[in-house]
Amino acid sequence: MIPRVVVLIGFALSLFACGNSNKSDGQQSGDQNVSVAEALIDAFYSFDPDLLMAAMASAEESIPSIVFYQGWAEGGNYQIVKRKPCLLSQDGTVSCSITVKDDLIEALGISFNVTDTFHLTFSKNQIMSVNTSSDDPQAYHDAKGWVKKNRPELIEQPCRGFFDGGPTPGDCVRAMVHGYREFASSGELSTSSEAQQ
Repeated sequence: MIPRVVVLIGFALSLFACGNSNKSDGQQSGDQNVSVAEALIDAFYSFDPDLLMAAMASAEESIPSIVFYQGWAEGGNYQIVKRKPCLLSQDGTVSCSITVKDDLIEALGISFNVTDTFHLTFSKNQIMSVNTSSDDPQAYHDAKGWVKKNRPELIEQPCRGFFDGGPTPGDCVRAMVHGYREFASSGELSTSSEAQQ
């Protein structure tokens, strides 16, 4: 007969092994999600909408905004300054931060590189949603508001479906760049900057 203590130790070791196995599976799943997220960023900055849509096949609701954003980024001449590795958070989401130079900030004549962050949610290693956030300076938001108020005719047609699947995101951002230059030369940029101080 096998001593009871040996049976108990064997049982405890099997539970420990199962726990470690589950942890390993979770880590592997997380690593895989990070790899999938990195591939999505590659697809986004390839400026190939077909490649991006294929990468987002399981996140259909996010496609209109992210594909529009890709066209916007291409039209605004986004150039990667720094691409940080995608990071897995405790809740299972993955965030990818990319710092870029672009025509919009250049049009304002300010020295700043914007960092865009892509936030991805997953289910069974498939992307379920993609959202973005940016650390745009206040001058960017002021210029955007100024263009909408003072030059609506400039953006009305090219910006149809703004970040919602519109057909001409490149034309939209180029129109915005034109408007941002007008804002910068209007004198209101300096007034806006002083108000922030």
